[in-house]
Amino acid sequence: MSKTNPYLQLDRRIVGDIYTSQEVMENLTVLCDDYGSRFAGTPEEYAAANFIAECFKRYGLQNVTLEEYPYAGWTRGAATLEIVEPMQRALHCISLPYCPAGDITGELVSAGCGSPAEYSALGDTIAGKLVMAQSSSPPDLGRWVHRKEKFERAVLGGASAFIFVSEHPGVGPETGSLQNDRAAPIPGISVCKEDGEFLLRSLARHGKVTLKLRTTDINEPRTSWNVVAELPGRGRHRNEQVILGCHYDGHDISQGAHDPASGMVSVIEAARVLSAYTADSLKRTVRFIAFGTEEIGLTGAFRYVNTHADELDNVRFMLNMDAAGGASRKGIVLHQWQKLQPFFEEAAGQLNAEVPVGQKVHSYSDHFPFFLKGVPSAHIGDPGALPSGRGFGHTAYDTLEKVKLENLRAASAVGARIALRCANADDFPAKRRNLKEVQNIVDTDSGLEGYRISLKLTQNPAG
Repeated sequence: MSKTNPYLQLDRRIVGDIYTSQEVMENLTVLCDDYGSRFAGTPEEYAAANFIAECFKRYGLQNVTLEEYPYAGWTRGAATLEIVEPMQRALHCISLPYCPAGDITGELVSAGCGSPAEYSALGDTIAGKLVMAQSSSPPDLGRWVHRKEKFERAVLGGASAFIFVSEHPGVGPETGSLQNDRAAPIPGISVCKEDGEFLLRSLARHGKVTLKLRTTDINEPRTSWNVVAELPGRGRHRNEQVILGCHYDGHDISQGAHDPASGMVSVIEAARVLSAYTADSLKRTVRFIAFGTEEIGLTGAFRYVNTHADELDNVRFMLNMDAAGGASRKGIVLHQWQKLQPFFEEAAGQLNAEVPVGQKVHSYSDHFPFFLKGVPSAHIGDPGALPSGRGFGHTAYDTLEKVKLENLRAASAVGARIALRCANADDFPAKRRNLKEVQNIVDTDSGLEGYRISLKLTQNPAG
């Protein structure tokens, strides 16, 4: 790319439109207030998919389709948690997605933050017990320890059940899937920070706490949809693609306004302005994807890369905009694509906005199936952010009023302008990796430790 900004006139039109329009917030309001959580398997999920498709059509995109696929569905049932020794007390809890029905009585063990070192220190003492882990990550570990990793370490250690404790006061239990596209091998529930602290105090004071857990959830096959639309490129490179994507499904206890809907409507807004101002000048096709069933295992994205396997050589870049319209910086977090760092640093300079560029990869959003297939990818986020909790994310309090219009506009503008540059640059210094190169990163990158643990559980499902 040139050191000057060859896209300046288009940038002015794109940014001017985004920052003088309310449409992105209006679309978010519809997704959240009209369609609620859009949780997988609900009528609202399908209605939201159709709403997104209608937006794409209204904005002039082509080849708008709902791609149907099967997945392992889950329906929440009532869950109860009782202390039976050294006292009798009922505590509020919720099942976590893919929790099976179960009736467990056993001793409580705390795994602290659920780090590798804490599980290692517990050794085989967790076998047959209910293991409790906080949602926070150890500050000295240098990486985020995801809920699934904590759960899967408990399963591998022979635990009978798992209790996930929110690290944030006043937001209630935090939800989140236990597995990807399959029923969990043991029950897993969540409790609020306050009840988690009470359980820790009880362990410290009495030495032993016995719990009774009952779950009644249902696991059964279901159907979901990816929504796919595109702005076709012009000329000899039109078969090459740049993908902007985000999932539209949320968790059943919340509107999911920040995660994911703020990112979903930013993808829709990027589609609107790119269609309005660049439809006749794109050298490569920009494809927009609203993924289904991300919250319960990235299933929509995995189905997409399998269905479109013969197209992946033509995907120049995939940008994941999951929850991009939140309060964090709108940077480009490349998934260990060092050769792309200069390209995006130059692009960030042209944007004349705070767009930090860095390298980091994790396995917990819709970019990951593309990463595993070797497709150059990134997500919008803050590459310099330290590991931290979700705040009100994945709780009943992730609601519309917490999302700010200026953050939606910022995410939409970054997504649209980055897509334009990726589609039209003559030189793009990255090609699809081969599977050996991908495997080397999977085997060595610290950010993928949780994925490596999940592979152990897949290979040894009995724990």
